[in-house]
Amino acid sequence: MTKTALITGASTGIGLDLAVLAARDGFDCILVSRNEPRLHELKKVLEKRYRVSVHVFALDLSEHQAVKRLTSAIADAGLTVDFLINNAGFGTAGEFIELDAETEAEEVRLNVNALTELTKAYLPGMVERNHGYVLNVASVAALQPGPYMAVYYATKAYVLSLTEALHAEVKGTGVHVSVLCPGPTDTGFFNRAGSEMMVSKMPSHLVAFFGYKGVMTNKRVIVPGVSNQLLVAAAKLMPRAVSLEILRRFQKPSDAGSEDVSTI
Repeated sequence: MTKTALITGASTGIGLDLAVLAARDGFDCILVSRNEPRLHELKKVLEKRYRVSVHVFALDLSEHQAVKRLTSAIADAGLTVDFLINNAGFGTAGEFIELDAETEAEEVRLNVNALTELTKAYLPGMVERNHGYVLNVASVAALQPGPYMAVYYATKAYVLSLTEALHAEVKGTGVHVSVLCPGPTDTGFFNRAGSEMMVSKMPSHLVAFFGYKGVMTNKRVIVPGVSNQLLVAAAKLMPRAVSLEILRRFQKPSDAGSEDVSTI
């Protein structure tokens, strides 16, 4: 029986690597991203290498009604989503009072609204069929507030909270719901988001591997890498005021009012 994975933010980084893992496992793929040429390149590779069917939808999911257009197109194509990977997202860096309001609103629409709408669209069918997978990509940033990346950290906290709640709700249904919380990852995210963090970054294919393995085994929260796991443990133990001050100093851009955007 054909099984299908829907991957958002599939043109680069973690999303691309997750698409490769899904196709390698025999999932037909629905690839979603703004970058249509890159999606078609990936489609050719996956179909040739893994003999799966790949469908491409070039959409900006931060736009109003974009999710409805996507779900309608998927339904019109006669496709059933068995594995939902909510990977698309972006972050902004700088002083909250200086950053563009519409850009921050787009960030919330993509990181929070689109993820929620897609999960709402496809999780009920999985529960009805007693089988399916949902992998939401958050971040270790979900565990605490982040000065100078305030909206990004807040959106990832939402993703973590929502996913953990859904993991509990679907217990016993045969559906796996997991949240992937990577640390700094080699996707170009920090440079493009305007952050000057000088930290070691895990290759995106390793992050994807741990995320894929985790959702297949129905792990609730997936934190890839020992260093990231130690970071999470420290964040839980450290007084909030102390962690806020550390992040305030660490993440403050040289030009605190500057802004850039990164999609992941």
